[in-house]
Amino acid sequence: MSGRVRVWTLVVIVLVTLLGTVGYIYSVRREQTQVVATAPQMPTGPDLTAVTADDHVAFRSTAAGNDYGRVAVVPLSDPAGPRTFTPAACDRVYARRGEAVCLYARPGLVTTYRAQVLGPDWRVIRELPLSGVPSRTRLSRDGSLVATTTFVAGHSYSTPGQFSTETLVTRVADGHSTNIEHFQLIVDGRRVTTADRNLWGVTFADGDTFYATAASGGRTWLVRGSLREQRLVALRKDAECPSLSPDGTRIAVKTRAGQAPGHWRIAVYDLATARSTILSEQRSVDDQIEWLDDRRVIYGLPRSGEGPSTSDLWVVRADGGGIAELFIRDAWSPAVVR
Repeated sequence: MSGRVRVWTLVVIVLVTLLGTVGYIYSVRREQTQVVATAPQMPTGPDLTAVTADDHVAFRSTAAGNDYGRVAVVPLSDPAGPRTFTPAACDRVYARRGEAVCLYARPGLVTTYRAQVLGPDWRVIRELPLSGVPSRTRLSRDGSLVATTTFVAGHSYSTPGQFSTETLVTRVADGHSTNIEHFQLIVDGRRVTTADRNLWGVTFADGDTFYATAASGGRTWLVRGSLREQRLVALRKDAECPSLSPDGTRIAVKTRAGQAPGHWRIAVYDLATARSTILSEQRSVDDQIEWLDDRRVIYGLPRSGEGPSTSDLWVVRADGGGIAELFIRDAWSPAVVR
């Protein structure tokens, strides 16, 4: 085959691929437009300033319609009531009083990723580094630190070791970021230096201490970290995506608890006694748990049979008793703001 023929063959292949990509994007957008056009309109909630002035829940709305993917807020006293929408659209969101952090991906011929700190009016006040698919995010209690986790290779952590993550802790004041994967990892008194280490799912205790997931060699651990010492110490095995309780005494985690890969139960780990309690939710929960208060936790679950992007928030007692109950329909990525 001559050089000219090879060139034209390559041109044809590129054109066919490009046309196929454009056609796919057009088809997806047309389907989304049709869903939006036929979706019922959500009831409009109170004024945004009024809702956020009091205790509330912020979350990503997954209800079909023009506001799909936008961040909504509802009063904590009426979580199932009409939602008020913010200007932000996020794949993952977390909020404290006066600040929020928004992670999102914008698909196209080249997918772009963004992380932003938002002010009280939900407008952007700082851009943060983000290098891959958004996974987890948290703010410290005083809003001075932001943690972000992204997938930088692969799109799942159903099997530890088959993916790679990047977890950064960033100071909001100056934008300085620290990659916690570079910290010392101590398990059972020994330093783990293997190349397959991954860290994700930060939850903050204060301006120095945090908790996270560490993984290596097909195992996961709940670890306590120190930003000042750049050190991580394992507290228990088989624990992922920790969330510290409001009173600072317990940590909610995902745990396999003997289940098949890709399935998790919720457990609550007591920091003082090292005792873990499996909660009554029987379905697999792939989320970073949020505490509704010191007695209950909330989390997202996909709603089967109604499309891959439909999800709800559920609530269950943190002591292992009771049954799970629907908390907010058509919602994901909750943050309780008090």
